[in-house]
Amino acid sequence: MIRILLVDDHPVVRAGYQRLLEQAGQATVVAQAATVDEAWAAWRAHAPDLTITDLSLPGSGGLELLRRLREAQPDARVIVFSMHDSETLVARALDLGACGYVTKSSPPEDLLEAVQQARQGGRYLSPGLTPALAVGPGPASLLESLTQREFEIFQLIARGESPLRCAQALHLSPKTVANHQSVIKDKLGVSTLAGWAHLALRCGVLGDEAVP
Repeated sequence: MIRILLVDDHPVVRAGYQRLLEQAGQATVVAQAATVDEAWAAWRAHAPDLTITDLSLPGSGGLELLRRLREAQPDARVIVFSMHDSETLVARALDLGACGYVTKSSPPEDLLEAVQQARQGGRYLSPGLTPALAVGPGPASLLESLTQREFEIFQLIARGESPLRCAQALHLSPKTVANHQSVIKDKLGVSTLAGWAHLALRCGVLGDEAVP
């Protein structure tokens, strides 16, 4: 039995995942969490074999959790289970070391298969997901120039978080966030926050999240 940490900010959704996984006889859910900080604490307390996380979490989001886990344990196994299917986010998650990416529109069997592949040391993507190894000309190519930390800050601010809130969510100083903002503006050639939000929407990295 593989021991799993479930991370999603909707308790009903987590309950559904737990029922699916445990009834299949593959796994036992040892902990659940709704935020990145809760998940980080649960991961350290329970040492799960596998973490399944959404990307749209309060505060810093699932990519930040993935980064933390892989920095703490380079072979940590993480499956992203998300409504987002943009090539940019899939590629970012895989670059950070995710061993699977399953969309929430997929049939339940896809999540079970992803868990099975993770147990065997493999990688699983929902059918139809093709992470961009090289994003062609267009708005998404701009985001490829951002480092992972810059991308996290871009995504948070584009969805309406203040720089101070961004700093708190990512455990950075406001000055560090301000410095990153300046670099991001130079790289993207977009100087207004509204422009950031529109670019994020065009690249599919916000989904249904609110923007200014």
